[in-house]
Amino acid sequence: MTIEIVVYNIESALRAQEGGADRIELCDNPAEGGTTPSFGTIEAVRQNVNLDVFVMIRPRGGDFHYSNYEFHSMKRDIDQCQKISVDGVVLGILNEDGTLDKKRCKELIDRARPLKVTCHRAFDMTRDPFEALEDCIEVGFHRILTSGHQTTAMKGVDLIAQLITKANGRIAIMPGSGVNENIVEELVRTTKATEIHFSATAFRESGMQYRNQTIASMGSDEGLEFKYRTVDPERVRKMRKLAEGVKSIF
Repeated sequence: MTIEIVVYNIESALRAQEGGADRIELCDNPAEGGTTPSFGTIEAVRQNVNLDVFVMIRPRGGDFHYSNYEFHSMKRDIDQCQKISVDGVVLGILNEDGTLDKKRCKELIDRARPLKVTCHRAFDMTRDPFEALEDCIEVGFHRILTSGHQTTAMKGVDLIAQLITKANGRIAIMPGSGVNENIVEELVRTTKATEIHFSATAFRESGMQYRNQTIASMGSDEGLEFKYRTVDPERVRKMRKLAEGVKSIF
């Protein structure tokens, strides 16, 4: 069982490693579903963790239909990731009609080699998951991260199982979104997935002693400026134990 943890900062990467993760997906901006992190962050993570590091290549939040300017920035981001010696990148581009933009995806995949390439949840915004599956295989993606065209992997569990069967080993299908300790056993049992993606999120208090509560979180009433998003290593270990316990029976 391959355990991938999505992380949004350096501390989270270190704690994912502490928990025994196999791979991290390194992103920025969790509120937007993940965008490309800074190269200082990528470099710091690469220098301080031994597990596989896959970097999100996504120039902005929102949809997955990009301008030529954005496409150029994605190519440059891939070039920089190669220089830092990460293990893989995560990307996806769609056409206006909801199909995979095979031409531009293939150009990015070819540019990224020998790095491995994951198609992220742009896959879940395609018009036809089975058409998109074949397109991903054709252009050379190594795996697909998917919630089965639903908001969470458990809601899309039946489609994920069908995709794994249809893929028949030609590409890895990795369930993600809403994966936690309560559902991972059923998810693995139903889909026969051999890779899972989750966040193992935890929050800790900020180290700041002085706090201007009037403008906490830049004016919102949530006070999140004094909460730090990280990863709980114990949750990572527990998820592996639960997932591998189910996998051992098939």
